Amino acid sequence: VEDDVNVIFGCSMSGSRKAVLPLVERHNGLLWYPSIYEGFEFSENVLYTGATLNQNTFALADFILQRYGPRIYMAGSDYIYPHESNRVMRDLLECKGGEIVGERYVPLDADERTIRKLMREIEKAEADTVFSTLIGRSAQRLYGMYAEAGIDRNRRPIASLTLAEGEIRVIGPERCTGHVLSAPYLAAVDSEENRRFVRALKDRFGDGAMATMWSQTAYTQIHLFAQALEMAETLDTDRLGQAALGVECTSPEGRVFFDPENRHVWSTPRIGIANEKGQFDIAWQSQIPIRPDPYLASVRLEEPWLQG
Repeated sequence: VEDDVNVIFGCSMSGSRKAVLPLVERHNGLLWYPSIYEGFEFSENVLYTGATLNQNTFALADFILQRYGPRIYMAGSDYIYPHESNRVMRDLLECKGGEIVGERYVPLDADERTIRKLMREIEKAEADTVFSTLIGRSAQRLYGMYAEAGIDRNRRPIASLTLAEGEIRVIGPERCTGHVLSAPYLAAVDSEENRRFVRALKDRFGDGAMATMWSQTAYTQIHLFAQALEMAETLDTDRLGQAALGVECTSPEGRVFFDPENRHVWSTPRIGIANEKGQFDIAWQSQIPIRPDPYLASVRLEEPWLQG
């Protein structure tokens, strides 16, 4: 209000988006939200450029059941995104014959003692896969303890929607091999646009800069905004938002464009398995962008998803 700002790029966690949303709506701003999230939201004042649950969770459920087995342990940080993601994942797995053998949530800033207790429960459950929605240092501690426990990650990995290349670097690539990520973007995407993006990122920020699902989405939404601004020729919220619904971008992940009915982007689901280089080997990817369905209104839980 003080600086007459009406276009905002930001928020990462769902809690921050939920806090910002009433203010953005009250003052008729336009929030470009880059993160994956739990869905079940719509606002004329938000453009959602991260994956919804039908663009990452549905394929992952099929993948872990087919590749590793039916027994799943669910662990998450104690806030809205993990609770909602795990609720949907539970429904998916049980509908397809899976069994949830345990579920626990820990504080966002969970200390080593808390994560060690969680790790003991995971070992006792002897799950085929751990579906983790832990974030931040809590997640890093869990991955470290999982490696220390000596569990065969090629047979019993942690599967996640958030583990990215940058976090693997912090944890240590040798401690993450075998773990699974479901996301529209992996740095290993084989396309000229992605190779150009990876090179440009390193040229701009140094060899240590890593292309991840987070940097790619933030990058892509700026390009979508630029096209919308060129079309609208104004920062007026309503006209700019409407223009955005008509643009598309050939991004590092592939073709990205908004669905005009729900203001979320079509994107291409992928599943990667972490390797010793700190990158992901792509184990599966959709051949086409998938329509966002934030309210899960048109999908059927029992449908198979690993089909091209």
